[in-house]
Amino acid sequence: MTVLRRLQTVFERLLEIIVGSLMVGLTAVVVIAVVYRKAGASLVWYDEIASILLAWLTYYGSALAALKRGHIGFDGLLMKAPLRLRVPLAVAGEICVFAFFIILAWTGWVVLQVLAGDTLVSLPYVPVQLTQSVIPVGAGLFVLAEALSLPDYFRKLRLGRTSVQEEALTAIAAAEAQLGSRDRA
Repeated sequence: MTVLRRLQTVFERLLEIIVGSLMVGLTAVVVIAVVYRKAGASLVWYDEIASILLAWLTYYGSALAALKRGHIGFDGLLMKAPLRLRVPLAVAGEICVFAFFIILAWTGWVVLQVLAGDTLVSLPYVPVQLTQSVIPVGAGLFVLAEALSLPDYFRKLRLGRTSVQEEALTAIAAAEAQLGSRDRA
C-alpha cells in the first residue's frame, strides 16, 4: 500500500468517525428533546444545538463525500469529451472547486475574527467561534479530501471510467464471487 493510499485510508476513517459521532449526537439530541417536550419540559437549547450539529454533519460529511468522489458531478458528460479535452476540462473544474473552498476557508476565518466574544443565546458559556469554526475547518478538510482523491480521479478519467461505473464493476465482481463460492459449496 502506497503512502498516499495509507493517508487516504486514515483520513477516511477519521472522517467516518467524526460523521458517525455527529449523526449519533444529533439523533440523541433530537430524541432527548422529543422526550422532554412530551413530558412538558422543552429544552431551551435544543433548536440551537440541533441546527449546529446538522451544519457540522453537512460540512464533515461533504469532506467525506469529496474523498470518495461521491458528490454530484458531470462525469458522464466529461466522458463524452475526447481524451485530449477530458483532462483539461477536469483540471479546470478542479481549479474552480479548489478556488471556491480556499475562498470559503479564508472567509470563514475572517468571520471567526468578527464573532470573537459572542456566545450562543441558549448556552451563554459556549462561544459562537467554536460553533462556526466548522466553516474554515470543513472547507480545509474538503480541500484536503479533494487533493487526496485527485490521482485516482485522473487515472479513471484517462481510462474513461466514472466513479459510478467503477462502483458498479466492483459490485458485479463481488456478486459473481459470492455466487461462485455458493456454487462450489
